[in-house]
Amino acid sequence: MVKKIYNIGVEATLEVIGGKWKTVILCHLRTGAKRTGELKRLIPEISQKMLTKQLRELEQSGVIDRKVYNQIPPKVEYSLNNYGESLSLILNKLCLWGEHHVDYLEKEGKDVALLRRESSKMKERD
Repeated sequence: MVKKIYNIGVEATLEVIGGKWKTVILCHLRTGAKRTGELKRLIPEISQKMLTKQLRELEQSGVIDRKVYNQIPPKVEYSLNNYGESLSLILNKLCLWGEHHVDYLEKEGKDVALLRRESSKMKERD
C-alpha cells in the first residue's frame, strides 16, 4: 500500500468535506439526525444518486454515522458522530462567511438571494 502524502493540512480537510455537496450535507446534519428523504428535501438540487454517494463517502471518512432501524419499511438515519462534531466550528464559520458574502453581493447590485440564514440558529461551539 502506498502512503498518502498531503502537502498541507487543508488538502486532508478538503478530501473529507470538499466538493459541492458534502459541506451542505454536513451543515444540515449539525441540527440532528436526518433520513435520506429529509436531506433530499433540504437539498432539492442534488440527485438521489449523488446524495447516496456523498453520504457513503462521508461515512467512510468517519465523520457521520449511518443507523439502520430493523423495521418495515426500512428506516435509515444519518448523523454527525463525535469526530464529525469537531467540524462544527469550521462549518459554522463557512455558513457565516457565506451569509456575509451574499450581503456583499447584494450591496454590489447582484441578483442573489439567500433562502435560509443559519447564523442565528447555530449552537455555540468551541
